[in-house]
Amino acid sequence: MSQLIQLAANGQASIVADEWTRVVPPAPAEESVRKQAGKVVLFKLTGEPTFSAEQIANTHIPATGKILVPLTIWQARKAELQPRLAAGELGIVLATHETAEALQAEFADINSLPIIAIFVERFADGRIFTLGAWLRTRFGYKNELRAIGDVLRDQLFFHKRAGFNSFLIRADRSAEDALASLNDFSQPYQGGVADVPVWRRVNRA
Repeated sequence: MSQLIQLAANGQASIVADEWTRVVPPAPAEESVRKQAGKVVLFKLTGEPTFSAEQIANTHIPATGKILVPLTIWQARKAELQPRLAAGELGIVLATHETAEALQAEFADINSLPIIAIFVERFADGRIFTLGAWLRTRFGYKNELRAIGDVLRDQLFFHKRAGFNSFLIRADRSAEDALASLNDFSQPYQGGVADVPVWRRVNRA
């Protein structure tokens, strides 16, 4: 069963089939790990993986269908992927340590991307909320914004308020239970991407 929850234009959420295939670079070879000890330490300290040139070159990209590729793969294999972008078959995956500015440097109009996915390695990484909100408010992204990775029930309501309109629930969790969480709160107190704080919405006179 699909683990993808999507918001329709009217705000209604439902579990839908996933049309997008995520492209993931292969794990580094043991020899490569030894040679890139500094990068391995960086990953362990910060949780920010660095793909090697070998990993990028060996990444399999499906010949057909809609694909989600990491920004670093796009940067290295742009000529190969450009026709997929033109056909509306390519979206970008940003890691939480990457920036909206880096994305904009690659795409003069980020709305040429039908989907941007933000991958969060660990649910405690709050940068996903900032990055999502900035893509909506500062960079004017209007298409599908998807949360992927360690995406859990208790954060879905807040992902939505940060501008996300689709959520790929972690494989070992219930998508049905996560879907229900979008109705956990009727009146959020703080302002969000699409609304204002409660004190500006409620007339107490």
